[in-house]
Amino acid sequence: MGNAMMALSLRYARLLTAGLVLGAGLALAGCDEQYSENGRSLTPIPQKTLALMSALGTDANAPIIFRAYKKEAEFEIWKQKSDGQYALLKTYPMCRWSGQLGPKKREGDRQVPEGFYTIAPSQMNPNSHYYLSMNVGYPNAYDKAWDREGGDIMVHGICSSRGCFSMTDPQIAEIYAIARDAFNAGQRQIQFQSYPFRMNAENLAKFRYDPNIAFWKELKNGADHFEVTKAEVPVTVCNRQYVFGAKAEGEVSAREACPKLIRDSETESAVAERASKDEAEVAELAPKVKPVMLVYDDGGQHPSFAGRFDVSRPDALAAGPREIALAPTGKPLPTAVEVAAADVKPKPLKKGAKPVVPVPAAPAETQMTASAPTSPGVIDNGKAMLNNLFKTASVETSPTVKVTEYDAPQPIDAPIPPRRSSASGKVAAAQPEASARDVEKAAQ
Repeated sequence: MGNAMMALSLRYARLLTAGLVLGAGLALAGCDEQYSENGRSLTPIPQKTLALMSALGTDANAPIIFRAYKKEAEFEIWKQKSDGQYALLKTYPMCRWSGQLGPKKREGDRQVPEGFYTIAPSQMNPNSHYYLSMNVGYPNAYDKAWDREGGDIMVHGICSSRGCFSMTDPQIAEIYAIARDAFNAGQRQIQFQSYPFRMNAENLAKFRYDPNIAFWKELKNGADHFEVTKAEVPVTVCNRQYVFGAKAEGEVSAREACPKLIRDSETESAVAERASKDEAEVAELAPKVKPVMLVYDDGGQHPSFAGRFDVSRPDALAAGPREIALAPTGKPLPTAVEVAAADVKPKPLKKGAKPVVPVPAAPAETQMTASAPTSPGVIDNGKAMLNNLFKTASVETSPTVKVTEYDAPQPIDAPIPPRRSSASGKVAAAQPEASARDVEKAAQ
């Protein structure tokens, strides 16, 4: 009888523990606030994935690290091996992410955050309306030091994003199961490294004038520490900066000056060597690679999901990102000039006549357009002024000169421009834009 009562008590304790974990999950608000009880969180890790673990010299109980890359739309799981180093277990194509390259700064900007985050067991949501989800921990100490707002940023399913890392349902079921088993085996938190793109020399050369490049170089230092050590990267935030690979002595404040930091000299030497090599490669590539920034209508997805009909805002994915050429100041180049070749054949000269070199005249037609992601407009070309300035001999034909400004990204908080009535010429009141939530619900 005593043994039976003890078994019953143990069973009750387990049920109580499960209830607490479930309650913590329900306290989370993912990319929505609806929940439905299900058994999805109990899905086992697929046998093929377990076989991959075995081939790497690891198992389901070993700790994991997440890494994500927005431009490439890829999500990685790294597993710790018996020697303590992490090895890449699996790369998942990301079904959907929203916003632009760059960090998340405020609620509603649709930005997928960039930085180093942590996921604890209490951040796992087994009953998310988005199949399954886990909160990435935004805002972290760095984000708070810069007064960044927003929250409830998830890795989840359903292939719908307004600031989240969105996967397919089978993908999130597997990712969730791998994280669940690591937590059950004793891992206290998962480090999640979120990058704008893979931190290689080609990308750094391409985006060298992007307004976010200083922040991205901070993140690269963290990426370099991981590549050198293949271990979880120690992260400290002080003086409103990330400090990687160091242990702080004394109290740390994200906004105040850093305290004394203790570093491993061998690791730092290897990181510095790696960074120096990459910088040399960037310098070599710079003359060959046009500096640009990418402008998305609203995020992207992995090419393997192109044409998928059940993603959020498929209209925003149709054209893909636009490349905006940048000046060293980080601002878009003002114009790109293309001279169209005249297709009119010159008249044959009469016998004995001397060729006459024509005096340059005003272009027959000058087109200048400034286009932006929302509303293209026409800039006054000053044709009358040019004709007066060059009032000399004319020629029968003149090449058409087309001057087109590069597309420039519109600020997220820019007001909606007024519309003019074609009949009266009066300015019509701007109509309010549908909210991100309305747009996404309509797309689904």
